[in-house]
Formats: sequence, structure tokens, C-alpha cells
Amino acid sequence: MTEQFEFTTTEDAANAVDTSVFDAKTRAEAQQIIARYPESRSALLPMLHLVQSVQGHVSAAGIQFCADQLALSTAEVSAVATFYTMYKRKPCGQHLVSVCTNTMCAALGGDAIYRKLGEHLGVGHDETAGTPGEEGSITLEHAECLAACDLAPVMQVNYEYFDNQTPEGALDVVKALQRGEKPAPTRGPALSDFRGAERQLAGFFDDLESTVAGPSAAVETVRGAQLANERGWTAPSMPDDVELPPVPEKK
Repeated sequence: MTEQFEFTTTEDAANAVDTSVFDAKTRAEAQQIIARYPESRSALLPMLHLVQSVQGHVSAAGIQFCADQLALSTAEVSAVATFYTMYKRKPCGQHLVSVCTNTMCAALGGDAIYRKLGEHLGVGHDETAGTPGEEGSITLEHAECLAACDLAPVMQVNYEYFDNQTPEGALDVVKALQRGEKPAPTRGPALSDFRGAERQLAGFFDDLESTVAGPSAAVETVRGAQLANERGWTAPSMPDDVELPPVPEKK
């Protein structure tokens, strides 16, 4: 028995996707992003963040929107959107809570933090407690590395750092988020929500002064530089006449 399948052309598929959720303002901002780059396709990463700032995830409409704006195929856009974990393929909560479970954080309590939050929220990795996008909804994920081993264990809320966490302290933060509060991160600006953070990652800062007002470095992070300054330690300078290794011949 021969099975029959219904095929559609690329043009038919494009026409079937409704991108009207992206209004004139969003389309104008997409063009602003494109104008930053000599090659338009280089704008894809921030444009996907722009899509998430509107919908809270990268939908089929978002993929089609990016493809249309950048003259790419939807396959090319999908390949990028599915490669990076920062692009969510299903609706994200009002807040994204990322718990580092890489080696250093795990050894110092990251696994216990992730387990505690998962039990409280009743969700697992990349799952959402509450209705996505509504106030108090939270998407939980474990992250492989948040680049803050000197402050382990750490977690992020909408990519802002909460350092030196404990299971109880992390749970307090999550409960505050569920109540509609926005606890202050250890470093960085005042807490936004997921879509607001995505707008910033797209390169749009509606209140730049407040965004850069928070502390940017922890005491532990800059302690080495402070000690070097106090004790007069310096690294040897690079000689002016260093011989560079030969460049291999192209074959």
C-alpha cells in the first residue's frame, strides 16, 4: 500500500504563517538591528531576542518573521534558534530561573538548589510553573555554566546574578517572584522580567541610566587585581620584537 503525503512549497508555508503579532514598531526595530551590521544575516541573533521580547519564545511566526526580514530561509533561522539554549521553543514564564549545575556549583550545592526549586515549583528542566507570561509564572532550567565559579553556587533570574546561594535563599527568591516582587540581584541592574531582558539583549535599552546603575563586579572577582595593585605586582610586558610562528601554507 502506497502512502500519500501532502506537500507544500516554501511560498505556501510562508503564507500559512501569520506574523501579524509583530507590529509596525517591532518591524521598525528589526530594521534598526539590521542597520548595525554590514551583512544583514549577522543580525539574526539579536533579532531572535527581539522576537522573544514580543512573544516570550521563538514561535513559528517568529522564525518566519526573522526569515522575511533577513531574506533567509526558515530552515536557516530554525538551525540557529534550535542550536542556542537561550532561544526558547515554547512559551517562557514571566521569569526565567537558571540554576548552575556545572562542576563547581554542583559541588557547593547547585544540585541541591535545583532540586529544592523543582520540588517547590513542581516542574523539571525547561518547564514552567503557572501560565507562561502571566505574573508569577516561572520557567526553571539547569544551566551548565554561568561563569561565576568564584561566587558558587549561583543562579540567575532573567540572566541577572544571584550569587552565593543556598537552597533556602534561592527558594526565598523564587517565592518572592511568585508574589509579584522583584528581589534585587547581587550584581547588575534592577530585575526586569524575561521579555524585558530579551529586549535589552536585542539592543534596546528604554532606560539606559537605570540599567547600568547596579554594581557590575563582586568583591571576590576583583580581589586579585586589588592585591596586585597594593603590592605592585605586574605582568611582564610583551617584547616589541617577538617572532611570531609561521602561518601554515594553505593546501
